[in-house]
Amino acid sequence: MWSSFNEWFWQETLWLPPNSTWAVLEDRDGQVYAHPRDMLAALPLALALVAMRFTFERYAYLPLSRWLGVRDQARRPAKPNATLEKYFLTEGCNPKEPQMALLAAQCGLTLQQTQRWFRRRRNQDRPCLTKKFCEASWRFTFYLCAFFGGLSVLYHESWLWAPVMCWDNYPDQPLKPGLYYWYILELSFYVSLLITLPLDVKRKDFKEQVAHHIVTITLIVFSYSANLLRIGSLVLLLHDASDYLLEACKIFNYTHWRQVCDTLFIIFSVVFFYTRLVLFPTQILYTTYYESIATSGPFFGYYFFNGLLLALQLLHVFWSCLILRMIYSFTKKGQMEKDVRSDVEESDSSDGEVAQEPPQLKNGAAHRPRAAPPDGPRSRVAGRLANGHTPDT
Repeated sequence: MWSSFNEWFWQETLWLPPNSTWAVLEDRDGQVYAHPRDMLAALPLALALVAMRFTFERYAYLPLSRWLGVRDQARRPAKPNATLEKYFLTEGCNPKEPQMALLAAQCGLTLQQTQRWFRRRRNQDRPCLTKKFCEASWRFTFYLCAFFGGLSVLYHESWLWAPVMCWDNYPDQPLKPGLYYWYILELSFYVSLLITLPLDVKRKDFKEQVAHHIVTITLIVFSYSANLLRIGSLVLLLHDASDYLLEACKIFNYTHWRQVCDTLFIIFSVVFFYTRLVLFPTQILYTTYYESIATSGPFFGYYFFNGLLLALQLLHVFWSCLILRMIYSFTKKGQMEKDVRSDVEESDSSDGEVAQEPPQLKNGAAHRPRAAPPDGPRSRVAGRLANGHTPDT
């Protein structure tokens, strides 16, 4: 049964151009070609990357965060309450005021006490600052190495400067060792991101990040199996070009280096828009939609590959809108106020809670406490927009 499915799935008419066969991709005359079985090496390598990540986070990035002055905000734990805990886990973490009043009556608490309990309980589930720092540091390390490693692999290749050459003699294109190792490493990293997804910081674009990881892995697997390594390598390089800048921006944000963070964010935005909204559609999508079938007709693999690339471009547009919102905040207020994808930790004075202390009296007049200066510390941009992130890409 498996052999029948395998034979049906790998039909030459589905994945290769007309008049092409898998025999073209068989190793011969000292030339090595891409084979789907080669990608099995990505599974143990992904597990090795997970182990390497946890090792680096514990013994390198965590001490580095302390040395740079990254400190977790002190959190007051919510007092044990079975009724509120059950509602928090089953119904939601932020009930409306009528439901909040009902829960307060059931527990014999005031409305303010119940609001405070939910604030503290939500804060318990939010990741601490050092965890965010370690995660960003790991991704920065990988994306930086991946980008410059890929650049060194592709720098002397003709298709890097002229994407139309990705289709010269396709699919009869031998596989070079450097391209193979880089490709498998990229696949392993995105698989490792899926493995650690339940442990990573969850942001408001969590579903989009999952979709991005799945689309990216599918693209890598398919492009390798169909020997579309040339165009696939260009897609990977374009994404890595901005990802490491984003992670660097997060790192400096967590260390409160405001000016460096703002400068990096502007550089990242320029690189992101140019690579994802200019180069990707005009160079990658154009050559895959038009130039790839200049000498042959369309086939299923052509539609499948371009459909995945189009899905990736839609995610680029989604994240571009988020970046534009942050740029608008930057131009309006002079600095990044917050990452629109991240939750901001709540204080015990939020949600309209009234302070219990009476106002101080001085010279017979009541004086209110002085407000914090308008340029005080703020939670600012630190978002992963294909890993990512790309977006983790």
